[in-house]
Amino acid sequence: MATTVLYSETVYPDDSVERRIYGPDVRVIFPGATSALDDLAAADCAAAEGLMILRYKVTAGDLKRFPRLRAICRMGVGYDNLDRAAAAGRGIMILNVPDYGTTEVADHAMALALALRRGLLLHHEGQRAEPPAAWRYIDHPLVRRSSVQTFGLLGLGRIATAVALRAKAFGFRVVFYDPYLPNGVELGLGIERAATLEDLLRRSDTLSIHTPLTRETSGLLGLKELSLLPRDAVVVNTARGAIVDVDALATLLKGGHLAGVGLDVLPEEPPMEPVPELLRAYRAREDWTPGRLIITPHSAFFSPQAWDDIRTKSAETMRAALLGPRPQNVIPPERD
Repeated sequence: MATTVLYSETVYPDDSVERRIYGPDVRVIFPGATSALDDLAAADCAAAEGLMILRYKVTAGDLKRFPRLRAICRMGVGYDNLDRAAAAGRGIMILNVPDYGTTEVADHAMALALALRRGLLLHHEGQRAEPPAAWRYIDHPLVRRSSVQTFGLLGLGRIATAVALRAKAFGFRVVFYDPYLPNGVELGLGIERAATLEDLLRRSDTLSIHTPLTRETSGLLGLKELSLLPRDAVVVNTARGAIVDVDALATLLKGGHLAGVGLDVLPEEPPMEPVPELLRAYRAREDWTPGRLIITPHSAFFSPQAWDDIRTKSAETMRAALLGPRPQNVIPPERD
């Protein structure tokens, strides 16, 4: 039987790229319209040695439908929608695509930070008001010179490194916290290292979050931690929504401790009713949100070029795992 790779969703207009990458030794199955993993045909699941996942979750129960499965490739960077412990118990490799949208997410994080820190949305809201605001600058705690601010990075992987270089170019002092990186990383980048999370938070006038969502990082930043940020700080999150307590963000933004918040991610996506207070107030344009809060729909990764990279790089990653010469982008197992 030919090596079989099953895509859980059909997201591209044809299969020409996949067939070129996999070649004649791999049978590629694209399903029809699906809205859940359960929609996949039983025979296709039974044959699959490789499973490609974009949006769907894969649980221990789901894995029972895939007796021949050897690898799951998350067509993206994050892999929190995959049950790594269950996969490890079956000897199934978890793969991801870590290098498809690095520059896009880094640009998005900086765009959120700069839009807030330069007061762009304050002026945008003021000039389209009726009557419009006075034709003058707005003196607001958000607006500060970059060179008098510390730009904090929680995590220093590929994306955060790209953000660090951008923040340096704009004149920020840059500091990071990442307990998993060896000593000296900061020297190569010309940035500073915080010894603890608390140290990072106390120093960060603008905080940008770049950790994966794991058991360790879920709920990492609650009201207690976020309150350590200096008054009038800005928080930007382009990582995963569940890392940060959005209700705490609402409390601190509404109360004035935070000057601004920029989010590309929320704990539940797409958000379902009842939505978090922060999103409800944003949509209702309550008076403490305009110009101080930006929410984008988990779109930081996107450009047409990045979308093409997801397609190409995920297929290359799966082929290497199943046919060699060696697996790439393998995520270490997480065990119960």
